[in-house]
Amino acid sequence: MLIIVCYDVNTETREGRRRLRRVAKVCESTGQRVQKSVFECQVNQMQYEDLERRLLAEIEPSEDNLRLYRLAETRGCEVKEHGIFRATDFEGPLVL
Repeated sequence: MLIIVCYDVNTETREGRRRLRRVAKVCESTGQRVQKSVFECQVNQMQYEDLERRLLAEIEPSEDNLRLYRLAETRGCEVKEHGIFRATDFEGPLVL
């Protein structure tokens, strides 16, 4: 399944800036960055639950915001891209 992870970490304090880096590292380990605080992740159910658990361990719920969007697979995934960034097509052929 394709999920979109969005976060907003309060960086007014040193600890907040550390949380921001840790949240980004967790996301980078699973998906690709498509915006500064937005990642696309192709995961199965177990990976999804693991990613959510790891992110929840990093954020401070009283200061930060985390959103996970599961895209419906029944209709297929359609993403329109504009601008210079081209995301990796997880379903396309792998070229080395």
